[in-house]
Amino acid sequence: MNMNLLHELAFYLMYACAALAIFVIVERGLFFGYTMRQASGLERAMTHAVQHLKELPTELTTRPSLPLALVSDILAEKHHLHTEKDLEDFSESVYIAKRGEVQQRLWILDTIVTAAPLLGLLGTILGIIDTFKALAVQGVSDPGQVSQGIGTALYATALGIGIAVVGMFFFNLFQERIERINDHLKVLMLRACVGRQNLQPGQPQPTSQSNNKLHVA
Repeated sequence: MNMNLLHELAFYLMYACAALAIFVIVERGLFFGYTMRQASGLERAMTHAVQHLKELPTELTTRPSLPLALVSDILAEKHHLHTEKDLEDFSESVYIAKRGEVQQRLWILDTIVTAAPLLGLLGTILGIIDTFKALAVQGVSDPGQVSQGIGTALYATALGIGIAVVGMFFFNLFQERIERINDHLKVLMLRACVGRQNLQPGQPQPTSQSNNKLHVA
């Protein structure tokens, strides 16, 4: 078995993990930043007077975003629901669906944080095995060459730990961002549910009641 080839393969896998981690960090960082700005803007604009999406500022509705989709879904359906329980169930289902979208692709970063040190350790072990195998075959007695081979093998462990540390930092940072975005989504959900205009089936309109009473008097 070619240990040197396996050692190099472990390095290639770690390089691939590093590239994938950078992609996820950049993509999720841009997503969280944009979502936070949109959520903060919608939270300021959403008052009890807003009952339709067209009543929101244009700069908040021209570009699609996760908070806008949540508000849009609730505003579009809440006037067609007959009871407060229906509205509560529907808004909760929309919130759960949107909350799942916030956590997309973070499992990749979590997996890289766990796997990178193990790949580094595997590369080190394979590198040391390859070094001692070469010593046994060639009979090299120079301590410098032995140290150089072991040092190259240990570089794999350092690379794996470095990838894991960077990935763990951004993973924890993104978890904090997720909590803040979920809090914004909860606030938007509650504000979008305020001011439902429809009544339960069979319930008379308040204006009709007041007019009848006034007429009888």
